[in-house]
Amino acid sequence: MKPFGWGIIGPGRIAQKFADCVQVLPDSTIHAIASRSASDIHRLTHKMHAETGYRSYEELVLDPNVDAVYIATPHRFHYENAMLCLSHGKPALVEKAFTVNAREAKSLVAAAKEKGIFLMEAMWLLFLPVYRQVQRWLDSRKIGDVRLVTSSLGFLARRDLEDRLLNPALAGGTVLDLGVYAMAVSQLVFQRYPNSIKAQGFVGETGVDEAISASLDYGNGNFSQFACTFLAKPSMQVEIFGGKGKITIHPVYVSSEQATLTVNGREKTVQLPHRINGFEYQVEEAQRCIRVGKLESPLMPLKDTIDNLRVLDEIRNQVGVSYPFEMK
Repeated sequence: MKPFGWGIIGPGRIAQKFADCVQVLPDSTIHAIASRSASDIHRLTHKMHAETGYRSYEELVLDPNVDAVYIATPHRFHYENAMLCLSHGKPALVEKAFTVNAREAKSLVAAAKEKGIFLMEAMWLLFLPVYRQVQRWLDSRKIGDVRLVTSSLGFLARRDLEDRLLNPALAGGTVLDLGVYAMAVSQLVFQRYPNSIKAQGFVGETGVDEAISASLDYGNGNFSQFACTFLAKPSMQVEIFGGKGKITIHPVYVSSEQATLTVNGREKTVQLPHRINGFEYQVEEAQRCIRVGKLESPLMPLKDTIDNLRVLDEIRNQVGVSYPFEMK
């Protein structure tokens, strides 16, 4: 079988991790990268283990040897980058946050379905072995009916107002940078849109949310509560509480290799290390789906991506954060 040829748009830090992973996979290759800003495209091409490099995204999506495109630009630009891929018939794996808001996500999904092209959010944690194990525990009702999910995620962000984390022009803030993970976990557990959403947050001189907390009510006494912050380093674990016990996904939960099932005071801890660096599972899933002609992954359905962004839209609305380009 011909190796699966990836193209990368936005070859930065997160894309380097993607490329390092693909280089190790036996049936995958980084065929091309595209960067509009690199001063030395040849050096960057070598660093990213790519066969060729382009200075325009259009050249990359027109390359017939690119089987799919990994989009790793700041999420402010995901919509236009993904739409470029779809308009040229290229499947796309789009880093989270998938888009800035649900409106953009719906537009991309509609275009992908109309054209019959694969599209997926690169929510890598859902594909990790630990999360597959947690899903099995939930499906077999090891902890009974789930009543509460709690999580925290954060770090001390560098006070660079031009950096994407704190820059409203680049869709900065904790909701889109960190809240996407909390929502992915909530969706995994409850598998539906919440009945109501209550959020509060701190908006600094940056104009973006630097800390938020949210409570999602799923009805019948079932809640998901999470906090995200650029102002501290919290525990960064997930706890899922049910009538019979709890599941703990150990820190840092977005890349965890360890989970504990606690029932009747007895603990069972599983260690499930990544084969490479954790990106391999989403890469393999995307390749599998594309090769068999699927338009989306059952592990990261496009409806879940849209619903999660709908929740994040509402959190931003309640906190009072909108971006200048959204008002145009």
